Amino acid sequence: MKIKLDYRYFLLIAVPFAFLAPTLGLGEIGQFVLSAVAIIPLAGFIGEATEELAAHTGPKVGGLLNATLGNAAELIITLIAIREGVLELVIASITGSILGNLLLVMGLSILLGGLRNGVQKFDAGQASGHATMLILAIAAIMVPAIFEHTIGLTHPDDLQAFSLGISVVMILIYALGIYYSFFSRDNQSPLERAAAHVHEPRWPVRTAVVVLAVATVGIVLMSELLVGTVEHTAEALGWSEFFIGIIIVPLVGNVAEHLVAVQVAIKNQMDLSTEIAMGSSLQIALFVAPVLMFAAALMGQPLSFAFNEFELVTLGAAGIVAVFVFKDGRTNWLEGAQLLALYTIIAVAFYYL
Repeated sequence: MKIKLDYRYFLLIAVPFAFLAPTLGLGEIGQFVLSAVAIIPLAGFIGEATEELAAHTGPKVGGLLNATLGNAAELIITLIAIREGVLELVIASITGSILGNLLLVMGLSILLGGLRNGVQKFDAGQASGHATMLILAIAAIMVPAIFEHTIGLTHPDDLQAFSLGISVVMILIYALGIYYSFFSRDNQSPLERAAAHVHEPRWPVRTAVVVLAVATVGIVLMSELLVGTVEHTAEALGWSEFFIGIIIVPLVGNVAEHLVAVQVAIKNQMDLSTEIAMGSSLQIALFVAPVLMFAAALMGQPLSFAFNEFELVTLGAAGIVAVFVFKDGRTNWLEGAQLLALYTIIAVAFYYL
C-alpha cells in the first residue's frame, strides 16, 4: 500500500488531544475545536477508503458507494446530535450543507478555476439536470415549513408526520435515481460519471474496509465530544447552536470533499467539480435529510422540516442562482466571486439571527 503524506496525517494529532483537552486545561471550547479539527482528516479517510473500494468494484457500484457514503461524516454528527436532543443544530446543518455546496464550494471552484484557466466549460445538460432535481428537492423539504408558517397545523405532531410523509417520497425519488443510474442506456450514467475519476486501486480491499471502519468509529467518538460541548461553546463564544449547525458542521464534515471539488476545477475539470458539489447537495436533500427524519422519529425526538423564514428564503435563492449559473455550460471567475459574496452575506446574517 502506498501512503501519500498529506495534511490529514498531521491533523490526526487532534484526535488524542480532543480526549485529553479537559486534563490539559483546555476546557470545553478546546475540546470542541480539537474534535472539530479531528473530524476533518477522519472524513477524508472515509472518502479515500470509499474511492479505493470503488476502484475494486467498477464504475457503477463505485458510483453507488460514493453516492451512499459521500456525506457519512455529517450524517454521523447529526445522528449523535439527534440522540442528544440538539435538534436546532440538526435542521440547520441541512440548510448549511446545501448552501455550502452551492455557494461556497462552487464559488471557490469557479473563482479559482476561472483565474487559472479563464472561461471554463462543462456539460450544460448534465449540470442543468442536477439543478432541476435540486430545485425539486429543495421545494419538497420546504413545503412542510411553508405550510406551517402560512396555514398552521392543528397539532404539534402533525408537522413531524408531514415531514415523514415527504421523506418517504424523497427517498423513493433517490432510489429511483439510483435505479436509473444502473440501467440507463446513456453513454455514461450518473453513477458512472460520479465514479469517473476513480483511479486504479492502491489499497487492497481489506485495507480499505479497515480504514473505513476505523475512520467511522473515530468520527462517532469525535462527534460525541463535539455535540457534548456545543452548548457551552456557543454560550462562551456568543454563537448560537443554529450558527454552529449551519456553518461549522457542514464545513468540518465535508471539507475533504470540498477541497477535491476545488482542486479539480483548478485543473480545468469543471464537469467533475460540478458533479461533486451538486451531487453532494442532492444527497443531503434527498437522502440524508429524510434519514434524519426517520432516525429522530425512532429516537422519540420531535424533529421536522421546521425551517425558519430566513432559511426558506436562502434555500430558494441558492437553488435559483444554481440554475442561472449552470444553464449555459460556461463559467468565469466573476461568477465564482458572486457566489462567494452571496454566501458571505448569508453567513453574516445567520450569525446575527
